[in-house]
Amino acid sequence: MRGVRIVFRREMAGLFLTPLGWVLFLLALVVNGLYFSTYVQVTGGDIGASLSLALGGGYPFWVIMVLFPPLLTMRMISEEARSGMLEFLLTAPIRDVSVIVGKALAATSFLALLMSTNLIYALICQGLGATLDWGHIATALFGTVLVSALFCSIGLVASTLTNTPLIAAFLGVFVNVVMLSMRYLEGVLKGFDPLVRESIMRKVDVLGHFQGSFVRGALDSADIVFFLGWSGVFLFLATRLLEARRWW
Repeated sequence: MRGVRIVFRREMAGLFLTPLGWVLFLLALVVNGLYFSTYVQVTGGDIGASLSLALGGGYPFWVIMVLFPPLLTMRMISEEARSGMLEFLLTAPIRDVSVIVGKALAATSFLALLMSTNLIYALICQGLGATLDWGHIATALFGTVLVSALFCSIGLVASTLTNTPLIAAFLGVFVNVVMLSMRYLEGVLKGFDPLVRESIMRKVDVLGHFQGSFVRGALDSADIVFFLGWSGVFLFLATRLLEARRWW
């Protein structure tokens, strides 16, 4: 755990001390603000429905989820490998899994802070007299953290595969899009038994697991296990790829 804390603090400091982190924060504030005001108009002033759209029910949320995690993680391994810093990190008395977990926690925490900017609009609306279901909002934010963890884990896998950050970002975005498109496999699987098809979809449908519970304000243990399980798979893969770099 000590190694995880060290890497986590190092990465968080790096994210807050570089222009990229603040640029992403500014973009999130602008995008979330513009679309939240649009959602309020579309829903006829329903603040609860507007927040649900902003926290997973609308397309802008998923655009941020697809693009931002790879941008946060693209330099975490690839840039350090290109600059030679990764060699010092790998020779330090820190396990490879601690390096990966620490970086994943830092990227996920930063993205969670970035997406929590939606709370600003919720607090403003409550101050103006709106009645909000904070339990629903907290559940949606929790789901956002789980999605962030999954996509940041994918970004770390991409970052371990190349020494070029832009290529790592492209790979991360590509895999994120594939993960979100899995629900459309149902049309391809029409020839399968309905029970088999449903079982496959439950194991790969990111949108279904998120929008079926968290967006609606419900906590389902199966959905939590889904995101934690897939995040664990990609973190394991990133760790193995990092270990393989010792022999490159």
